[in-house]
Amino acid sequence: MTSGPQEPRQNGKVSFWWDQLGQRAPRAALPGSTRADVVIVGAGYTGLWTAYYLKKAAPQLRVVVLEARFAGFGASGRNGGWLTNSVTGGREQYVTSHGRAAAEQFQAAMNDTVDEVIRVAADEGIDAKIVKGGEFTVAYDPAQQHRLEQVARAEQAWAHTDVELLSKTAAQNRINVAGTIGAIWHPHCARINPAALVAGLASTVEALGVEIYENTPVSEIAPHRAVSAAGTVDASFVIRATEGFTPGLKGLHRTWLPMNSSLIATEPLSASVWQSIGWSGRETLGDMAHAYMYAQRTSDDRIAIGGRGVPYRFGSKTDADGQTPQATTDALREILVRFFPATVGARIDHAWSGVLGVPRDWAATVGLDPQTGLAWAGGYVGTGVATTNLAGRTLTDLILGRDSGLLDLPWVNHRVRDWEPEPLRWLAVTALYRAYSLADRAELAGRRTTSPFARMADIVSGRGH
Repeated sequence: MTSGPQEPRQNGKVSFWWDQLGQRAPRAALPGSTRADVVIVGAGYTGLWTAYYLKKAAPQLRVVVLEARFAGFGASGRNGGWLTNSVTGGREQYVTSHGRAAAEQFQAAMNDTVDEVIRVAADEGIDAKIVKGGEFTVAYDPAQQHRLEQVARAEQAWAHTDVELLSKTAAQNRINVAGTIGAIWHPHCARINPAALVAGLASTVEALGVEIYENTPVSEIAPHRAVSAAGTVDASFVIRATEGFTPGLKGLHRTWLPMNSSLIATEPLSASVWQSIGWSGRETLGDMAHAYMYAQRTSDDRIAIGGRGVPYRFGSKTDADGQTPQATTDALREILVRFFPATVGARIDHAWSGVLGVPRDWAATVGLDPQTGLAWAGGYVGTGVATTNLAGRTLTDLILGRDSGLLDLPWVNHRVRDWEPEPLRWLAVTALYRAYSLADRAELAGRRTTSPFARMADIVSGRGH
């Protein structure tokens, strides 16, 4: 046990989640050009859920998945493990364009999606360490508490949200975060091991007859074909499921911005530490800061906690190995100890980072152009663990031409303008998170209302936060 800043025992190597699973045998690369009914670029959650539902609905289809590294290498195997019901970018954005009923239908679909993932994992024997404990969000300064109460009132005015506002005592009895003033909780969220889910899903779709080719980077997606150095796959439908790695494809450099997020995982904590913290319900944990954190209690009794380190790299560069700067590791450990003083001596076993996809309007999208056969899904802004499943079912409906009701959801075929060119893109994102950090510092120092820095950042980003 140690105290003060420390280097993690392991930094990078993709993620702690993959490290827990141990060594895996690589799959073969694409052996040459071929033809398929559907080719999917990206073997993360989006691509694998789509392959799963396509093969379940139409076993005769030849479905080929092309992956640059290995299945689950990207955000699907690195995220914080929140299987939650969030509508990316918020429901309110769809009221003007589609009406309130459509926005509420979207929320109901997301609630159902959480349970659908849990159902499939159970049916297919995927042990992803799932515990549906709900989502718990704390406030620990007056400005945060004001925002928390506003969020609670706003959420309770919508159907299908089931949000509860908790008093200070009730919040601390659930998870004893130091300095907690209040909290909100809703039941539509589960903690998972994200790499276990994606690894299990990859094995499941292979058993259904899906072909997954790893170490096969795709350089270009065009109508009815995906191009790689190993060969071209021609297909009736080509699905782009590349999320934060989308800027690496020809002609798509400004489509989605790759946002970086980082995590640390402690050593397994002792029973006495857990007695002081509580957290017996295994809820996911977040806060009302502008540059927010996210955490879970893992299946082996560690705390995995994440947040923004270096949010964006110039030129939309993407992370390869998950290596995390020491300053980011120290900042996350500072949050950990501030939340849970009993962890001050806990060793940090692992630090890692990854990228997620951010559209210019911060709203996820799924769609198909029937003329070109080009389909896509993504832009989840960190809410993809559940949303990818809904995307997979929606893409299946679009490709098979069937109507289960999912095609009426307002994110279907949603289009958005590109991000600004550099250096404007880097300047805007860097300034955005600098402003959020300044706002959080001011509020922690005693400011009782939301800082104008945060309001300015909301205007720059074009979204609420």
